[in-house]
Order: sequence, then C-alpha cells, then structure tokens
Amino acid sequence: MQLDATLKVGKEILAQQPFSTLLGAELEKFEEGYAELSLEIKEDLKQNNGFAHGGVVSYMADNCITFAGASVLGACVTSEYKINYVRPSIGDRLIAKANVLHAGKRQSTCECKVFVRDGGEEKLVAVALGTISKIQAS
Repeated sequence: MQLDATLKVGKEILAQQPFSTLLGAELEKFEEGYAELSLEIKEDLKQNNGFAHGGVVSYMADNCITFAGASVLGACVTSEYKINYVRPSIGDRLIAKANVLHAGKRQSTCECKVFVRDGGEEKLVAVALGTISKIQAS
C-alpha cells in the first residue's frame, strides 16, 4: 500500500504516535522522498549541561528518516540507523530534514541532518543514515 505523502496525512500519522506527542514534535514538510520535523527544546528535554539530550536528537533523526521512507514505501519501520553527533544542541528548536537516497520494493535507505536553531541561524548538530523497511501485511 502506497502512502499518500501529503502534509495532512503525515500530521495525522504523527498525531497517532504518543511519544511524538509527548515530546511535542511537529511535521513541517512531508512529500515523496522527503520529510521535515521540528521540536521546541523545552527544559525537560535537556541534559545536565543545558543542551538537548542526545536521545531527543536521535529520536528526531529516527522518526524523520522513517517518515521519508514511508513517503515511498507506505507503512514501515526503522530496521537500523546510525547517528553522528556534530555539536551540542544549544538553541531553541531542533529541525530534522530527511531524504530518501534509494528506494526498493521493501526497503529504503535514508539520510537525515538534524539542525538546532539558535536565534535565526541553523547549525548542524547530527547526521544519521538508516534503513527503513516496509511492513508486510499479514
């Protein structure tokens, strides 16, 4: 089943994810081969040094690559990903931008860059690469 890769559909799917709702994630763009998520860096999402916790940055990359993969595969899950942290996330908002590098019938390879917005400037904080697998109907 091909997913209707529209922002409206994507926002409906995100709203069905309790963890995403808990964090306050917002889907900004969702189109074939591309997705963009953003998240306000609230105090309770920071670690002891005052920047966004690595788990929150990792969530952003993971969920964003899965949305990008879903835009070409339909219902899917992350089967693996790796993340490289570039710098601490010091700012007011995280922005994840993912695109599909390659898509087959059952999986896609996607990359994501996560930025922090500090004032008006976006700074790269992490880069992730992952494999997204189609969920087979049973």
